[in-house]
Amino acid sequence: MRVNINLECTECGDRNYLTSKNRRNNPERLEVMKYCPRLRKVTLHREVKK
Repeated sequence: MRVNINLECTECGDRNYLTSKNRRNNPERLEVMKYCPRLRKVTLHREVKK
């Protein structure tokens, strides 16, 4: 049931993180505040299709 997803920075567009989620429990797209190494600050990262 768990699938791997990429998290993309909303400010610079880099795909910085790979994580997994359970689609049955979380059908909507994941949004998390994470550190962006290019911008060197914490930004919003959203789930994107692989």
